[in-house]
Amino acid sequence: MPSFDVVSKVAWHEIDNAINQAQKELSQRFDFKDTATTVEKVKEGLLIESGSEDRVKAAELVVKEKLIKRKVSLKFFEFPEKAQPMGLRGAKILVTVKEGIEAEPAKKLVLAIKESKLKVQAAIQDGQLRVTGKNRDDLQKAIQLLRDGEHDIELQFTNFRE
Repeated sequence: MPSFDVVSKVAWHEIDNAINQAQKELSQRFDFKDTATTVEKVKEGLLIESGSEDRVKAAELVVKEKLIKRKVSLKFFEFPEKAQPMGLRGAKILVTVKEGIEAEPAKKLVLAIKESKLKVQAAIQDGQLRVTGKNRDDLQKAIQLLRDGEHDIELQFTNFRE
């Protein structure tokens, strides 16, 4: 029976490249001189530190710009509203990375597929969605339906099998 998987995976190598480009730009720009601004990848996501709160927000904009240039969707990231103060050393922002499809968005995707009345079935499996159907045309219609929908997460379609 033909099937495909719907996943939400981050291209970590592109994120590393964007971080390196952002770090290089921050070290060369005059407005970041002597602010000790850094961008690094940590276990929880991306950590942006600087000498003041406004410099942290400006560094966040640089990181966003580099991610967009590297064609990494900002839907993968959760940017906090405010920077956290670090005492006398300045401020920091911890940007969390969302990878995989969580339960709530997965249920919304399954519901959208069911409401479309296509002859396919969707099942939630370990941070991804498996869609199966009897013919290829229905699966392609399901892919188009999910692409056209407005979702809070970035979707990729993998493992299309006959």
